[in-house]
Amino acid sequence: MIVAKHRKVHLFDIDVPGRITFRESDTLTGGSSISTFEAEGTPLGKIGVGICYDLRFPEFAQCMVQRGCNILVYPGAFNLITGPAHWELLQRARAVDGQCYVLTASPARSKHPSEGTGSNVKYPHYEAWGHSTVVNPWGEVIATSDETAQVVIADIDMSKVYEVRRSIPTSMQKRNDIYQIIDLN
Repeated sequence: MIVAKHRKVHLFDIDVPGRITFRESDTLTGGSSISTFEAEGTPLGKIGVGICYDLRFPEFAQCMVQRGCNILVYPGAFNLITGPAHWELLQRARAVDGQCYVLTASPARSKHPSEGTGSNVKYPHYEAWGHSTVVNPWGEVIATSDETAQVVIADIDMSKVYEVRRSIPTSMQKRNDIYQIIDLN
């Protein structure tokens, strides 16, 4: 059963000098909507979806939280340059920003093909950082993996979302007279 469809909004166009250059916009077009869905028949409530690079945009996550999301899910494949530096940090930041759970799923790391076998391939070899993770609304990593193929299992206590939002009521303390995040969808 398909409960929602999301098209990656933010395309991964980067150039870290001497380390990695990647341009998704050469082959892809970014999505134009924010994707959320109700986890019907469960206590999870509303869930928001982003893909990989979408995790870097706190305003995008805030729009999903403003729509009532308690969980944000991001499948992604950060690489060996950005992964160690930013993957967990961004997940924890979005969990704290939104006072919600953040769940990420990453492919396991694949080995570089043997010498001589990859020279005529259309796309260069891409090594994912891995490290699928579950972060709670307090910003704590409650379950994670390493770069190998694994299943990550975590108990998600939805009362933690409400406890953190009640304890530190940032959604009620935003200064809409000074700034606003406006969901245009």
